[in-house]
Parts: sequence; structure tokens; C-alpha cells
Amino acid sequence: MLLTGKEVVAAMKEDLQARVARLLEKQGRAPKLAIVRVGEREDDLSYERGATKRMQSVGVDVEVFAFPEDVTGETLEAKLEEINADDTIAGCLLFRPLPDHLDEDHVRNVLSSDKDVDGITDESMAAVYNLSGRGFSPCTPQACIRILDHYGYDLKGKRVVIVGRSLVVGKPLAMLCLARHATVTVCHTRTVDLAARVREAEIVFVAAGQAEMLGPEFFTPGQIVVDVGIHVTDEGKLVGDVRQAEVDPIVAALTPVPGGVGTVTTSVLVEHVVQAAEKRAAMA
Repeated sequence: MLLTGKEVVAAMKEDLQARVARLLEKQGRAPKLAIVRVGEREDDLSYERGATKRMQSVGVDVEVFAFPEDVTGETLEAKLEEINADDTIAGCLLFRPLPDHLDEDHVRNVLSSDKDVDGITDESMAAVYNLSGRGFSPCTPQACIRILDHYGYDLKGKRVVIVGRSLVVGKPLAMLCLARHATVTVCHTRTVDLAARVREAEIVFVAAGQAEMLGPEFFTPGQIVVDVGIHVTDEGKLVGDVRQAEVDPIVAALTPVPGGVGTVTTSVLVEHVVQAAEKRAAMA
């Protein structure tokens, strides 16, 4: 069974349209997302187009602030400060990685956690680890959980293996799973006998960052597999971290690539913008 993102996105869209309509009625304006981009990386541009389309589909406005590759840190930080102070902007998406001449750790933390809708600031990450009450979770890990929720897979008490330990996906995803009372094992490319560890799981999240790394020898019947990876082969084909055609017949359910986690990630970003706007409206 393929756990496609299309169904999840459709369900979220209906709810978000209604919430945006209520905000528009209360505030007299739609929520707005600011996108801050440095340079012209094709993956950034692609995500920007997708995010803009998804935002507009539910009535959220988008404003893009594009800077040249050689922008100074002072200029970029000044724009983020402007965004922090702008009451018409509900949330901000800052594309990373930034060019090497910029201090990315410093720049990202200029952004207010109230407007950090992709969970990139230290304060937002602290919220994921239950060290503070402010901030949003990174969108991709939350999209993984949203897919399981939509298809009725409860994490409570389940043996979960996460392949990948990055701060972007693996580690925050582990915390989200623990919050759902799963028993979590975090593995990575240097784990001894990785295949044996993966086979022990009931639910597997794969965020290893290596194209088609996991084949059928990693899996057993009945498992639920969420493939976070996305890569472009030399032939121009999009693939995940899992060899889908070989693994799909074995497991109970699998998210496809493309058409899985990535599609839901953008909708989670929309939801975070709407949530940020709702919080601001409640304080008005």
C-alpha cells in the first residue's frame, strides 16, 4: 500500500481554507509568508514555486525577498529584523544553506521564533526538545507524523527506527515520536548491522540522505515505511532513500517518492503560517 501525500494535502487544504477565511474576516487581511532567498539555487527556486502555489491555494499571501549571492550579513540581518517587526507578516521561510561567507548560525537566530515557521532557530529547536514553549517544529518531521495520523497509524507503544540523525529531520523526528509514546531507536550510516536494526522496527523513517540506500534486505512484512529522501538520478528520475519497487511488495505500507513526504511538507509550512497568524490575532 502506498501512503500518498495527495490525500493528506486535500484534507489539510479544506481545513486551512476555512481558517484563513476566518482570519480574513477578523483582521481584514490574509496571513502572509515572507520568503527570504539568497542566490538562485535551483532547489530553492523549485521549493519557492511549490510553496507559493500551495499558499495561494488556501488564500495565504506570499512576499519574496531575494538577495544576490554576495549579500552582506548586515543587509540580510536588517531584512529579517524588518520582517520581525512587520505585523502584516505572519511567518518567514529563510532558505538554507547560506553562502559560506555568511554566519548561518547567527543569521538564522536573528529571525523571531514567533515567525520561524520552519523551525530553524535555536529557540524553535528548544521547543521541540521541550526546553521552551515557543517555536514551530521543522516541517519535514512534522509532515512524517501527519501522514501516519491521516492513515490511522498510532505511534503509541510502537517500536520505531529512524535512519538519519540530522538536526533537520532525524533528531527532531525522534522527539516528535517520543512525544507520541513510541519506543525510538535512532540509527545512521555508521550503525553496525543497520539492516538488523531496521528489521526490528514496526515503523521505519528513512532520512539517510543516500539515494536508494535501503533495499529489501532491510525490511520484513507488516512494517510501515516513511521515506523522507529525495534525489535526482543521472537519468533525471526522482528517487528516495528506499528502493521503492523492491521494498513495496514486502512491507505493509510505504510513502512514495515523489508524491509522499515532500508534498505534505509544504502543507505543514502553510499550516504553520496560519497558526502564527492565529496566535497574533488572538493577542490583538
